[in-house]
Formats: sequence, C-alpha cells, structure tokens
Amino acid sequence: MFSAYAELEGRMRGRLGGRECLYVPSCRFGLYLALRHWCGPGGRVLMSPVNDDVIFFVVLAAGLRPVQAPLDPRDGSIDTAAVPESVWQGLSAVLTTNLYGNPDPAPELRGHCDRLGIPLIEDAAHAIGSTVDGRPVGTYGEASVFSLSKHTGAKTGGFLALADPALREELAAARDALLHPTRTTAELAYLVRPYAESTLRGLRLVGAARAAVRRLGLEEREEIRMPLRAEELKRALTAAPALEPFHSWVRVDMHDYRLRPGAGRLRRTTRRFARLDDVLDAHRAGTERLLASEYEATTPSGPVQPLYRVPLLVEDRDAAVAALARRRITTGYLYDPPLDGYAGEAFTDLSPAPEPAAWFARHALPVDPRRADEALTVLRGAGIRPARPSMVPGGAR
Repeated sequence: MFSAYAELEGRMRGRLGGRECLYVPSCRFGLYLALRHWCGPGGRVLMSPVNDDVIFFVVLAAGLRPVQAPLDPRDGSIDTAAVPESVWQGLSAVLTTNLYGNPDPAPELRGHCDRLGIPLIEDAAHAIGSTVDGRPVGTYGEASVFSLSKHTGAKTGGFLALADPALREELAAARDALLHPTRTTAELAYLVRPYAESTLRGLRLVGAARAAVRRLGLEEREEIRMPLRAEELKRALTAAPALEPFHSWVRVDMHDYRLRPGAGRLRRTTRRFARLDDVLDAHRAGTERLLASEYEATTPSGPVQPLYRVPLLVEDRDAAVAALARRRITTGYLYDPPLDGYAGEAFTDLSPAPEPAAWFARHALPVDPRRADEALTVLRGAGIRPARPSMVPGGAR
C-alpha cells in the first residue's frame, strides 16, 4: 500500500517542483484536512460562489463560515479588486477554485494573505495542468488539493500538497484517522463501473447507463444543486467541526470520498495518472480552438491552459445544453445559482457584488475541449448566440 502511495506522490511531487504531496482518496477529503489544520472553528473563508455545493458543505463541516467573493464575469475567477477591505479584515483564510482550470489570481491573493497573516488554500481539482506566471497552480498556497477524478478520469483519488514538508507526518496521521476501511463491494463496483458504462453507451443506452450509475450511488443530482435541507443543515452545524454530521451532503456523487483505496483502485489510478501529459495536450489543443470561437469573452495573454472544461458564454444556456444533448454531448459541471443564492445568509456571508457571479453562472456553458469541434458545430447549427459580459452591472473591465 505504501509503495503505491509513494509512486503516485512522487509523480505529483515532480509536477509541482518538489512540493510535498500526500495521497488522499478524494479532493474534497483533502480539502477538509487542510481546512481543519489551518483554520480554527468559527473562522471565515473567502471562496467563489460559482463552485460545487459539495465544497460549500466541506467548508461548513470544517466548522467555518463561507464568505462569497465577487467574480470576474468573463471567466468566473475571483475579482480581488471588488473585495472590500472590511471583508479582507474579517477573514481566516482564502480558498481558490480555479474554475474549470481557469486560474484565480494567485499572486494577488497570496499578497493579501501575506498582508493579513492568513493561509491561502488552493482548490486545484480542475487545474492539475494550469499555470500562473509560469508556476503550477497549487504552488502559491500553504496547501493545495488536486483531483484524479477529472483530467485523468480515474474517478477516485487526489493529493494534498504542502508548502511545508515538515507537516507531512502530522497530516498523514490525520488522514489515516479519518479514512474508512477498504470495502470489497466498493472496490468491485469501482473496477466494474467503466466496463458497464462503456457497454451501455456502445449500445446507445445512455439513459440506462446514467440510471445504473445512480443506483450505485455514484451520481445523485436530479438538479444542478443538491437539496439544501435547511433544518437538517442547522442541526448539523451544531456538531461542526466534524465530517459525520455532513456526510449525506459531502458524499454526493462520490460515496467513496473517504475510503481507504484497495490495490486494484490504486493500480488503475497509477496507470491513468501516467498518461496525464497526453490528456493535457488534448485538452490544451481543444481549449485553443474554443477560445478562438465567437462564444469566448477573453483572449489568453499567456500560454493556453489545458482547461478541464471551457466555459463558453451563451445567451440561452438551457437551449445550448439541449442542443448538445441531442448529439450525445453531455454538459456537466454547472454551478447555478451561485452559492449565496442557493444557501442564503443563514449559512454564508453574501457576496458584496453578486451580479457578475449570477450572470456568469447563468451563461457559462462548460464544454469538454476534447469535443471542441463537435460542440461548436452543434451550437452554430442550432443558432445559439454568444453572450457578452460587458452589460453586467459592475462587470465591465
């Protein structure tokens, strides 16, 4: 078991210029470890409101109060200039999102965190190949978390990367204390799942494939956001910080998020991780084509990033999703409404400038760059019109 961890950790360490890396069964689990280590209960954490609700619940499980940041409507990154000084002064930490692989302004955020003496924690789940000023995303903060469920397609595993290697032993012990033991049934389901899905898709039984995945507890959302269950959430908050009271929210779409991996799971993850560079090349090439289209609001000033998804901006996102679905192109990773609209001020500090985030959440169409040409053909053929963020209140740059 240790040797398998060591191989994965060593490969990730090399990608991050030698930064210490700790294998974790999921990005969300690694984020919980980081928040518990660096933030005392009751602290306030600046985060993006256009984010997976699972991450919101992880922050709550760590005993922390989410503070929603204003965003740049062009790409969903944190708009540091729009954060009032009164908000900065009340923070205990900053959590980046690097949405779809578009980097948040890490140097600026690092500067604010240094000024305030608080930690910067980078969520790099979508950004394993992205860079900022020539440095990999995930090398600016005290800690960063990565997912092996995204670009690698392993659907399990991740890393907690540490700026201070002396913390490895302490955090490894915290990880091991929270892990659930390996379950044979979960390992078998994990190993069989890709073959079952491939067979059903080959038979054009996509609906049956999704139903089978739901029956396995691997996909649970009927809508974009999971039900908040406000009264139950209030009760859970009285027991924070702790994972167990929030388990029903944090486990959504990944019931194995805190499961100790078996040998088969680790072998498959290692094989897929070894092919990551080829995957990143494909994502980078598709990203470049999508960024050159009429649906993109920004022109990259530096090297093209290997985005996990490219957020095209369209006037009618629902019509675009439907048009793509008719060609068997699935649109996932939508985060609408923003978290402050989803949870309300009972559970989060509202963004001081919510309009750009709401606009972006409504108009962003995340497209898999590996299907760039197909997606553009469908959107143009369906008459989908691009949207422009220049009309958003407070959103023009």
